[in-house]
Amino acid sequence: MSSSPLNIIGALLLGVGIAAGGFLVGQGFVKARLGDRSVSVKGLSEREVKADLALWALRFVATGDELTTTQAQIKGNADAVMAFLKEQGFADADIEIQAPQVTDRLAQAYNSGPVQSRFIIAQQIVLRSTDVDKVAAANRAVSQLIDQGVVLSNEYGPIRPSYLFTGIAALKPEMIEEATKRAREAANTFAADSDSHLAGIRRAYQGQFEIQPRDATPGAQESEQINKTVRVVSTIEYLLAD
Repeated sequence: MSSSPLNIIGALLLGVGIAAGGFLVGQGFVKARLGDRSVSVKGLSEREVKADLALWALRFVATGDELTTTQAQIKGNADAVMAFLKEQGFADADIEIQAPQVTDRLAQAYNSGPVQSRFIIAQQIVLRSTDVDKVAAANRAVSQLIDQGVVLSNEYGPIRPSYLFTGIAALKPEMIEEATKRAREAANTFAADSDSHLAGIRRAYQGQFEIQPRDATPGAQESEQINKTVRVVSTIEYLLAD
């Protein structure tokens, strides 16, 4: 069956309308994308710093079946540790002697079977000093305590000093400024390569400040190294315009 001229004209008009509509929708999409062009860049700032505070917990333990004998042993250990720290050049103000902890294994409700040593006495002496180099030297000489029979315990962590950096607040303004500057430099480079220019900041994210070991030695913790790296990354999204 042949189509009438009116049907043919109607079909042509419908096709033109659909094509025109699609063109307008397509143009609208392109304009929206062009009006929303942006680039996201990151800016890094790093500083090498030196720890300004050292904490060193020296924990020692004595065991025995007689309380008085075990107490005398733990007191001898404490005296040896104090003498060692004084010989290394530390003052009384740098040293904190904590109270001993006494455990009677026969008094423990969950204990079963024979007990070899009834009493366990643990004590800890904490050194706090801003002279991190002196603390590091003392740590290297700690074998002197072992030679005197002082049993240093690592039950609650390593017996090595912890080196801390406490001056991060003073670095923040300068490092944030530098990270932001480097992010903008990267964005300007991208804009120039794409024949456009920056039209303002759309959004910005300030990353967390991180303190990392300067030397990435396998297995080494940041707190074990005197020299550290402070870093921060700023992520900024810039709008682009022609």
